[in-house]
Amino acid sequence: MNIHNKKKFLSFLKFKRDFQKYGLEKARSYELILHWLNNRLSRNQFLVLSGILVGCTAGLAGVILKTLVHTIHNFITTKVHFEYQILFYIIFPFLGIVLTTLVVLSIFKGQDRKGIGAILYEIAQNSSIVSSVKMYSQIIQSAITVSLGGSAGLESPIAVTGAAIGSNYAQTYRLTYKERTLLLAAGATAGIASAFNAPIAGIMFAFEILLTGVVFTDFIPLVVAAVCGSLLSRILLQEEVLFRFYTREAFNYFNVPYYLILGIFSGLYARYFVVISQKVEHFIKNLKFSRLRKAMFGGAVLSLLCVLFPPLFGEGYDTVKAFTNGNTHFIIENSLFRYFEIKNFTIIIFLVLVLLLKAFATSFTIFSGGNGGNFAPSLFAGGTVGYLFAIICQQLGFENVPMTNLVLVGMAGTMSGVMYAPLTAIFLIAESSFGYDLFIPLMIVSIMSYLIAKWFSPISPELKSLADQGKIFTNKHDENLLFSLKTEDFIDKYSQTISINAPVTELFDLVKSGSKNIFAVVNEDKTLKGVLTLDDIRPYLFSNDEVSANLIQMMKTPVAIIHPENQPLEILKIFDDTGVWNLPVVNEKNQFIGFISKSTILMSYRQLLKDYSN
Repeated sequence: MNIHNKKKFLSFLKFKRDFQKYGLEKARSYELILHWLNNRLSRNQFLVLSGILVGCTAGLAGVILKTLVHTIHNFITTKVHFEYQILFYIIFPFLGIVLTTLVVLSIFKGQDRKGIGAILYEIAQNSSIVSSVKMYSQIIQSAITVSLGGSAGLESPIAVTGAAIGSNYAQTYRLTYKERTLLLAAGATAGIASAFNAPIAGIMFAFEILLTGVVFTDFIPLVVAAVCGSLLSRILLQEEVLFRFYTREAFNYFNVPYYLILGIFSGLYARYFVVISQKVEHFIKNLKFSRLRKAMFGGAVLSLLCVLFPPLFGEGYDTVKAFTNGNTHFIIENSLFRYFEIKNFTIIIFLVLVLLLKAFATSFTIFSGGNGGNFAPSLFAGGTVGYLFAIICQQLGFENVPMTNLVLVGMAGTMSGVMYAPLTAIFLIAESSFGYDLFIPLMIVSIMSYLIAKWFSPISPELKSLADQGKIFTNKHDENLLFSLKTEDFIDKYSQTISINAPVTELFDLVKSGSKNIFAVVNEDKTLKGVLTLDDIRPYLFSNDEVSANLIQMMKTPVAIIHPENQPLEILKIFDDTGVWNLPVVNEKNQFIGFISKSTILMSYRQLLKDYSN
């Protein structure tokens, strides 16, 4: 048998072994082929192939969700007729939130963890393992919420869906944590790219938000996933569904003052938006209602807001497109303001109220039981800020105000301040408007808004509580690794103890027979009274009056106490402050659990750093 035939034979044997290894439950032909390719291809080659497959799947999921919402939205806005239009805005937003909550409670057993924070949590705390349910649950829930008028966006649910697709793909083919994280990010990237038909924005989203604190040198799978998602969006989505803007003015450097002022307004509004969002979330959580009653309450509030201000209905992209097209009457034609004479002053008052109430509408939609994200609301609000600013400038007598450009860069500015993602915002608007010559104003407004947001809060308020608890990664690489460690893993459950009433001779016997160099002195109920080290015991070991000594005289009060809920980062700080290498761990009743060693934590950290680097 020649060498070529031997290689083919060995390849066949390996394929047969893998078939038997994965069993009949993995006998779907495409999985067998991919398992075989996983063994045949190099790591980089298989990751590129995986990026293509995950990107196409996640992109298709995004296209399906956008098409589904657009179809339902068109049906209820064009086919469903009411004698009085007010009934339309009363029924559908309320119905969307209540139906979403019923679906969550009845089908998904009340599990509705949503938003970008959910993905970051899975990356940091669950080894990038996302439940397979999220591959379809987010599509169903957000489709109901947004298509029926929920004042939220589809992009966050699409990102979560894509992340779940990438994670489950990686689990199926038994990839490592870093590869799993990379494909998770690739799925979310493809989802965002398909939602906006903006591949570069999708990649920036992954690097700015999802992969914060995660070091990667291999980003080709992200690129191919973004390209696949964007291509599917371009091919399959209808023109009216695409997030596209075709009208704008050429950039003129004389207009830079407009953009500087707009950057300040965008940043301040972004801060207002996130503060209102936090207050509404806190308010709804404190309501002593069942989840269904909270949904009914939030749905009623949203319906009232949509009755008064119809632009708050749904994602709001049609309104933003109306801004860029100069179609002012479209904005207020279904509102109560149509009974007033439409003048610029009327439009200004209307838009100010829309801006103030948009934060409430979005927050009640998301936190009372609906499903959606802040992408679309921040873009809608930013476009409104830009349009309002342009109208005010015109009323003040300024000429040649670049109205369309202010709408576009306003979207980027507010999104940058709300999402803490300036690069994502810049490339998203540049790609969506073919406005690469607008990079300078986009950068001015986005960076100013971002810096204002960072001045108020260094970390996105939406994620701050998770970051403070160490449940998500931040830009501090060392802390991220330490937060990956679990305190319970470092507690020596076999630590030696001795009763405070025991004779000294029993302690000496414990020293001779044991292997520990530190001991806990406890009461009968295991309450910690003190600690003893070999250095404390040594003077008595060789003393003639050893029998007259007692444990109370010999023991010392520990310089610090550790509790199981303390994080490894906190524990290391305590070790550094006290200068000791071993500390006792007690529960809430002060009962001794075991000792924890500084060296054990440092060794685990070094091993994790080594694994992470590899």
